[in-house]
Amino acid sequence: MEKVKIGFLPLYVKLYDDGAPNMRVRIDAFAEKIANLLGERSGVELIKGDVCRLESEFNKTVCEFEKAGADCIVTLHLAYSPSLESEKVLKKTKLPIIILDTTPNFDFTDDDDLSISYNHGIHGVQDMCNLLVRNKKRFFIEAGHYEKSDVIDRVIKRAFGVKVSNSLSNAKVGRIGGEFAGMGDFCADDGVFEKIGIKITEMSSKNAHEYMNKVTEAEIDAQIKKDAEKYDVDSGIDKDFLRNSIRGDLAVRRWIEDNDLTAFTANFLNINKDFGLSGMPFAEANRAMERGIGYAGEGDVLTAAFVGALMSVCDQTSFVEMFCPDWKNDLLFISHMGEMNTALAAKTSKYMVKPMKYADVDTTWLCGTYKSGTATLIDLAPMGGDKFRVIASKVEMREMECEKFRKNTTCGWFSPDKNIGTFLEDYSKLGGTHHLALVYGDMRKTAEVFAAVRGFEYFEI
Repeated sequence: MEKVKIGFLPLYVKLYDDGAPNMRVRIDAFAEKIANLLGERSGVELIKGDVCRLESEFNKTVCEFEKAGADCIVTLHLAYSPSLESEKVLKKTKLPIIILDTTPNFDFTDDDDLSISYNHGIHGVQDMCNLLVRNKKRFFIEAGHYEKSDVIDRVIKRAFGVKVSNSLSNAKVGRIGGEFAGMGDFCADDGVFEKIGIKITEMSSKNAHEYMNKVTEAEIDAQIKKDAEKYDVDSGIDKDFLRNSIRGDLAVRRWIEDNDLTAFTANFLNINKDFGLSGMPFAEANRAMERGIGYAGEGDVLTAAFVGALMSVCDQTSFVEMFCPDWKNDLLFISHMGEMNTALAAKTSKYMVKPMKYADVDTTWLCGTYKSGTATLIDLAPMGGDKFRVIASKVEMREMECEKFRKNTTCGWFSPDKNIGTFLEDYSKLGGTHHLALVYGDMRKTAEVFAAVRGFEYFEI
């Protein structure tokens, strides 16, 4: 995971400093409290701005955010703040704006000291938002009491969405074996991918041979030891076969590292004996996702880049495909040939031989079952040209007692918020692709912000 850089912008009014300077003791303490709540959240680096009242102060602070590489600005109205003081710089900045609309008091009717002056920040929020709307400046807003609601968490999820967008703009995806011929839903011209920030690096057959030759016996020994400590390794695997398979995995890993890739994709149909690798790098795809490297199958550059971008804010992310409906139990089965983020497995993953009936070389893989919990399925679907659509669905992952599945494939089951028939209808009506990302937790706000910042359509099912 990377940290999202948040520029924290507290707004105030000079009028109160002139007329009631003693107010600043409580005002500054509240600003500090909110700053600490934001900054202590996992995955956040807070760039704390001074309390701003005048146009010059707003200009200075926002400029500092931009120079420091902030991903977004989170505002907090400490009281009323005249919108024309902040209008120009907020209109001009390219940093997305997230408004935290909260106040010190939770129960205002039972306020003994009648602290209106400390609790009317919504007054300034409304003034500022009117100007933002009139200036056609996109913003996001979350309102609620900072202690008695989840408003802080909602703001962070919004900020994560900005980070995902920025990560996609810097995605570097390695492609092994080209694209799967005839598979069209995730396809777009490479030029379209480059337009949205995705850079593609191809592994050639020459690269494959060269990287295989670079792997040392000591590196193979170390990986075998690490795998034995982490996974349930089938003791019946031929030792030479295992070493050769791991050699291929480590060749792919070094290629990823040398090219500073954020994700990779592999087409199993074209990774054969002639290509140069020892086999399809299923196990390395699993290990890579555990390390935060994005992945997708079949040469799918787009989903691989998207999974990697999501991993920049949530390491509990995996590439998945919806495979089979369980009509009786109203569940959907997710799986793939041999790839999952095994960090998300409910039990120790099984490391074993993967016979490849579609290619001329067998390989190793890791089998496992996804753990239970709330999760979000997020799809980034091409809509033609440079148009894309984001589809997000909150689901419940169900850990099933199906040992035969765990020992033979990567698998998981989920229940959507509606019956699976309606869910499947809605998903395909929106053009959802068969490759998508699974992220644990409710990440719909993150997906929504990502789509808005990119200018993509957004839908929830």
